[in-house]
Amino acid sequence: MNEKDAPRALFTKMEDGTKEDWSLIIDASLHFFTGATERIVSHLKLLHGGYGGFAVDRLEHSLQTASRAFRDGRDEEYVVCALLHDIGDTLAPANHADMAATLLQPFVSEKNYWMVKHHGIVQGYYFFEHLGLNKNLRDSLREHRYYSATEEFCRVYDQVSFDPNYESMPLEAFTPLLESVFSAPKKSIYTSD
Repeated sequence: MNEKDAPRALFTKMEDGTKEDWSLIIDASLHFFTGATERIVSHLKLLHGGYGGFAVDRLEHSLQTASRAFRDGRDEEYVVCALLHDIGDTLAPANHADMAATLLQPFVSEKNYWMVKHHGIVQGYYFFEHLGLNKNLRDSLREHRYYSATEEFCRVYDQVSFDPNYESMPLEAFTPLLESVFSAPKKSIYTSD
């Protein structure tokens, strides 16, 4: 049976939905979780060829960042964050870090979520002055408990990953890590905090 012919909810306004309606919706939506890795890999591939003036394209930058973290023995969640930290570049260039962090939020620790969300500002230390911005803008975040982890990510993995001669791991090498991290949310995004 194709999706069009499958049973569907009967409400036309959410406020009129029933438990049975929502059960149908949940069952029909499960494929979005099972296919997450494929969709993420497809979106990462969109970064290929997008140099944006850099020495390597955005996919290679992501692969270098993740490869360096993997080779340093970082855990799979951290490596996935390194791989996906710039995935928002194509759809949200003005706030790419927010997009990547939102994608990762239900699946990673608070620390890794914060690191991805704020890496753009912390990374600015290495180039903001060339854009007429304050390179020390990151100092406004310095008191946060995850600042040092974010600064380390930027210094050790992100800002050094524009090397055309670096031998990155292939994207396929990261598929098992993506499948593991995105297999189930660690927490709900629907909380009051």
